[in-house]
Amino acid sequence: MLTLQNITLRFGDRFLFRDITTTIGPRDRIGLVGPNGAGKSSLLKLILGKMEAEEGSVRKANYVTLGYLPQEGIVAAGRSLYKEAESAFEDILSIQKHIEEASEKLKEMDATSELYQETLEIIGEWEHRLEEMDASRLQSKVETILLGLGFSMIDMKRDCSEFSGGWQMRIALAKLLLRQPSLLLLDEPTNHLDLSSLRWLEAFLRKYDGALLLVSHDKAFLNGLCNRTLAFSVGKLEDYAGNYAFFEKESLLRRELKVKAFKNQQKELQHTELFIERFRSKASEASQVQSRIKQLAKIERIEIEEEAPDINFSFPEPRPSGQVVMALEEVVKRYGDISVFEGLNYRIEKGDRIAVVGVNGAGKSTFVRILAGEEPIEGGQIKVGHNVTASYFAQHQPEELDGSKEVIDIMRDVSSGAGETQLRAILGAFLFRGDDVFKKVKILSGGEKSRVALAKMLLKSANFMIMDEPTNHLDMRSKSVLQKALAEYKGSMVIVSHDREFLDGVVTKVLEVSKEGVRTFLGNISEYITQIEAEAVALAGGGTVVMQASQREGETLSSKERRRREAEKRKQLGPLRKKVKELEGAIEELETLHKEAEFSMSQPGFYQQGAETARLLKEHDRIKTTLEENYAEWESATERLSQEESD
Repeated sequence: MLTLQNITLRFGDRFLFRDITTTIGPRDRIGLVGPNGAGKSSLLKLILGKMEAEEGSVRKANYVTLGYLPQEGIVAAGRSLYKEAESAFEDILSIQKHIEEASEKLKEMDATSELYQETLEIIGEWEHRLEEMDASRLQSKVETILLGLGFSMIDMKRDCSEFSGGWQMRIALAKLLLRQPSLLLLDEPTNHLDLSSLRWLEAFLRKYDGALLLVSHDKAFLNGLCNRTLAFSVGKLEDYAGNYAFFEKESLLRRELKVKAFKNQQKELQHTELFIERFRSKASEASQVQSRIKQLAKIERIEIEEEAPDINFSFPEPRPSGQVVMALEEVVKRYGDISVFEGLNYRIEKGDRIAVVGVNGAGKSTFVRILAGEEPIEGGQIKVGHNVTASYFAQHQPEELDGSKEVIDIMRDVSSGAGETQLRAILGAFLFRGDDVFKKVKILSGGEKSRVALAKMLLKSANFMIMDEPTNHLDMRSKSVLQKALAEYKGSMVIVSHDREFLDGVVTKVLEVSKEGVRTFLGNISEYITQIEAEAVALAGGGTVVMQASQREGETLSSKERRRREAEKRKQLGPLRKKVKELEGAIEELETLHKEAEFSMSQPGFYQQGAETARLLKEHDRIKTTLEENYAEWESATERLSQEESD
């Protein structure tokens, strides 16, 4: 369907692409991956013809049509949302217009004339073409796509100029999906979607008739869609026959083999160069020397991509907070006549790790701004717990950075004892490498400022973390650094995000915000999705919806009664949790003693110590037996605790 043949492209002295060749088939689902700056967006532009390669060619079949969604920069205005989306069907609309014009002319013609009969026949042909194009379902198609992407029926008549940047990208995406090009080129399509519309898009693209080339930093999205992965490596494009998870495993194996081949090649090159140097001046060996020189020139050198250094970062140790971190009691929040929350009751407790989800406009960002004290309320009260210190990351915060300062200075201002090496390592994890750290904040892009604000936040000591879409401008590696730090974080947290893989490694509760109110689910995002899918199936079949205890109580009990029951449950589970913790401590001590005993037994002369040897062997057996007993007891206790918590 489409072929990239021997493409080479340089920026200055740097090769972006070096002789890359690949093909895209009619039903391919391809993830295009690589670090920021590797050339992902440039490759899309080459395919589109918006950029030319120095060498090579892009060939596509005549029937192939392309559809492209950039990361940003698309704005629609001047007509309603429905009319803008409907414009994707230009061919159908054109035929319908011709039919209307011809029908008007018929009214002025003599019904017995030859022209009248010819016009009738033409109208008949056009109507037949409309039937073939399924024009009768045009409205249904437009509404289905727009509703799937999160718009409402009320939005259909709104002028497109009323929609913000994120919604503008959804409008552009809707038009692409309605056009159904042979090959969809999507550059970070999930950045502006909420969890609900993201899942809808993933389901839609699975059934899409054309091919898909996708740039995304959302692992779950790539894993759910792709059957191939194209990865950039030192200017080359490597092809993997699987999704992102397959690529992660396979790329490690390929690298190991490549490193071995590189080492072998280096030995051969060294031997050849040594021979040339040794015999260069000897006339009797001149022909062999020249032969080796030619041989060296022909060898294709194996290049190994430099591995980024591992960055182990953890948040500063926070001081302990009280058991209740924050309590919202009968909170009312309105924007003019629009009510967001009416009598909202919610409590965040020490150790809670909560993901906030819901459709765009439901109130997720409003909720976290209320928690952060950034949003005034019209009624109720917010109680902050004992010793609670909050740290807040929001989408607008990057614009509040001091533009006159360098990136490294922003970090120095908030660091408490962190050395220069650590500061630069953290900035490196957020894509500021080398001299990038000396850039003035005022010349940074919006995405770069966002990364600086996030890196700055990681240096603050706080026991309550509030984050609104922290991963939007991060690549895979940066997200991994942040995810690991949050997973090890000792405080409480509330995070708004649509990145499922990122959240699964961090949260243990999900708060769903909707126009009907809020409800809590125990578990991570994947478990939440499983639960709501089960609800949807049950509702569609007219069955009974089975919900988790916390969710069920949230809908049928008063907030006071729910809190009382939750407190009772915590009290009942307290001894069991204490037992598990004690066993974990005992196991850790026994494992240390066991290792020490094993080390002693491995030393020369251990078995020549007579009575002391016998005593140590007996002690080793006792430790081993006690450890096994503790393991068995811990497994039983944790299984019982898990069962009790899920009841």
